[in-house]
Amino acid sequence: MSTPTAAFRLARAGWILAREGVVAAIPGDELRGMPLLGWRLAKLLTRPSAKRRARADRMSDAVARLGPSYVKLGQFLATRPDVVGNEVAVDLAKLQDRMPFFSNEEAKKEIELSLGRPLFDLYVAFDAPIAAASIAQVHPAEVMVDGEPRKVAVKVVRPGVRVAFARDLESFFLAARMQARFLRATRRLRPIEVTELLAQTTRIEMDLRLEAAALSEIAENTRDDPGFRVPRVDWERTGRDVITMEWIDGIKMSNVQALRDAGHDLPLLAASLIQSFLRHTLRDGFFHADMHPGNLFVEADGGIVAVDMGIAGRLGRKERRFLAEILFGFITRDYRRVAEVHFEAGYVPHRHDVDAFAQAIRAIGEPIHGQSAETISMARLLTLLFEVTELFDMETRPELVLLQKTMVVVEGVSRSLDPAFNMWRAAEPVVGDWIRGNLGSRGMLADARDGARALVSITRQLPEYAARAERLSLALDGMAENGLRFDPLTAEAIGKAEARHTRSGRVALWVIAALLAVIAWQVS
Repeated sequence: MSTPTAAFRLARAGWILAREGVVAAIPGDELRGMPLLGWRLAKLLTRPSAKRRARADRMSDAVARLGPSYVKLGQFLATRPDVVGNEVAVDLAKLQDRMPFFSNEEAKKEIELSLGRPLFDLYVAFDAPIAAASIAQVHPAEVMVDGEPRKVAVKVVRPGVRVAFARDLESFFLAARMQARFLRATRRLRPIEVTELLAQTTRIEMDLRLEAAALSEIAENTRDDPGFRVPRVDWERTGRDVITMEWIDGIKMSNVQALRDAGHDLPLLAASLIQSFLRHTLRDGFFHADMHPGNLFVEADGGIVAVDMGIAGRLGRKERRFLAEILFGFITRDYRRVAEVHFEAGYVPHRHDVDAFAQAIRAIGEPIHGQSAETISMARLLTLLFEVTELFDMETRPELVLLQKTMVVVEGVSRSLDPAFNMWRAAEPVVGDWIRGNLGSRGMLADARDGARALVSITRQLPEYAARAERLSLALDGMAENGLRFDPLTAEAIGKAEARHTRSGRVALWVIAALLAVIAWQVS
């Protein structure tokens, strides 16, 4: 439930975005009605100095003023070119999650509260932070192992970040509801569900025990994989607000020149990275969903180590099959099969024609296959796919948002290592092997096994279902005879909810009126 405070915070954020020229920088010529009016007013409000700066710089300044929650929101929207447009998404992807350090004393307090032990009972050395982001910062430290000091990395949650994010989240949900209500053409993008996904992933990211568990799980999944691993977790020194893990000595993938100087095979690294990501996604259904170059290290032997696994994604077996078939269909130019998979998955409503959708998919795939390896881009494919699927009323799938984001980011990292990187050629061995192993006879056996388990589960619950059906039948008979009635508490709750809704509407009107007054003053 939104509050008047959320409305004022949203208005403040809109004011800052308008003054910094962010709203005016968004293409708005195709807008209609109130959104077009708002865009034009935002152009009037833009500070003269902001007009002379690049859009990415304007966004960075606005986000710095709005705080850590908006950094996360901006990075999240960078994965949604269908919402903000491809150019804006590219600029948002450049947002740096770099925040001021908090003091060693604050970090010490957070660690001791989380683990219930004095700091120097846990670590023999604890140094100043070396990296700070919106959620946490990282300290080098040392622990004793078999009588010898061993270097570790200690990640500590930023004090007060949960309260700040919960407060800003109210504004995000208010904006999502307003978008769904007033911009009907964007309802298929499911803004409320996407905001819920942002909320869920960020809450998970702020509990470092869950990050430790994710590192442990992916370590088990990849223990036999060539050229990829994650840091080992020190569970004794890990809690809700702190995680201690193996220190990684390697070169960040963001430092391409250092990798080249160290003699690493950059094209091989690029292929290994994308294949590792696809292997985790298709084989395990569990993947690192924040694989930007600052979170990826290359060790001396050429192995890739992924750190900072606060955000992880999961896909069920059905979603993995759809993903593999869609990717393989584009690789092999089987556009009819790509279209059929979209319908089988329920991504496109069945009232549309499969052949017409296959024709639209061909319009995306053929130009991409006709381009050189240097210009074949997953980001470009997704943008085109969003444009075409809008014609066929395809709704956003929140469970695929993290996958889309990570796929684009990983491809970008691979391309930074190898400008001639061919996403499709690198993906084919992993995708093809998975399809041959899971959609053939072995896949049919696995489906049959899963079906048998589901049938056994349903059979065990039949008595409970029968009892529920009997209770429902009696309740419906009672409603038919006596009508639908609320008890006094329910009626009172409905009245209070309606009153809150009315007050929020009045507050929103006053906020809009105040902004219009300020605009009029600016123009005069």
